[in-house]
This record gives sequence, C-alpha cells and structure tokens, in this order.
Amino acid sequence: MAKDSFTARVLRSVFFKKATGKAGQYASNGSLLFELAGKVLKKTQEGGFKEELSGAQGKIQLLVRLVKAYASGEYRKLPWKSLLSIVGVLIYFVFPIDFIPDILPVVGLTDDLALVFWLFKTLNDDLGDFSEWEKDRKTINIG
Repeated sequence: MAKDSFTARVLRSVFFKKATGKAGQYASNGSLLFELAGKVLKKTQEGGFKEELSGAQGKIQLLVRLVKAYASGEYRKLPWKSLLSIVGVLIYFVFPIDFIPDILPVVGLTDDLALVFWLFKTLNDDLGDFSEWEKDRKTINIG
C-alpha cells in the first residue's frame, strides 16, 4: 500500500476539516473575510515566521488580495467552491493549533505551506484569472 503524501494527510486531518467547516461562514460575510485577511497578513509579518514564509510570501499575498477584492465586491468571478477552498486554507493558516503546531520552530509552518502550494496547484486557473484581472485593473487605472 502506497504511503499518503504529507499534503493528503493534512487535507484529511481533523484540523483542516474544522477550518473548511468554518469557510462558508467566513466566505458569506465580508467583514469576516477582511478580518481573516488581516490575521493572515499579521502572521506573515511576525518575526519568527518571515524566513519560513519567504518562498510563499507572494502566493499568500495574492490570496489575501483576492479575498479582500471578493469581500469588497470588486471581484466576483471566483467560483464559490474555489473561494471556500481558499478561505479554508487561510483559516487553517492563521490558527496555531493544527496538524503541526506553529509553535514548533522551523517545522511549524510546514503543513500550512503545503496547503498553500496545494491550493495554487489545484486552483491555478482561478488564481491566474484573478492575477490577470489585477493586471488589467492596474493598466486601466494607470492609463
């Protein structure tokens, strides 16, 4: 029997299930989405995590911008299922008690980052569409 990948085990964990269970509540409430985005940004800027997050910083920032644009009503082309996946991963990211607790030095964010990279692989088209929308919007605002 083949061993499950680390990411697959995290996706099946009780901690991720709890996070995704809350995703619908957050996704349908703009103020909760803004609050979540703020918590994610705060965590990425904490001293102990900056180094560990350096490779994923751009990806996490893209997710935060997408969530904020969705919450404000500016960007609504994202399928509901994709939004729930993003919000579930971000909820998991901000809560310190998960598959590998964030208080553990160096390895504490391994599960969080595995989910971020899984999300980008899984939702590549949706995230690419948002990136294009952002670029087009900047072009319109500049030009």
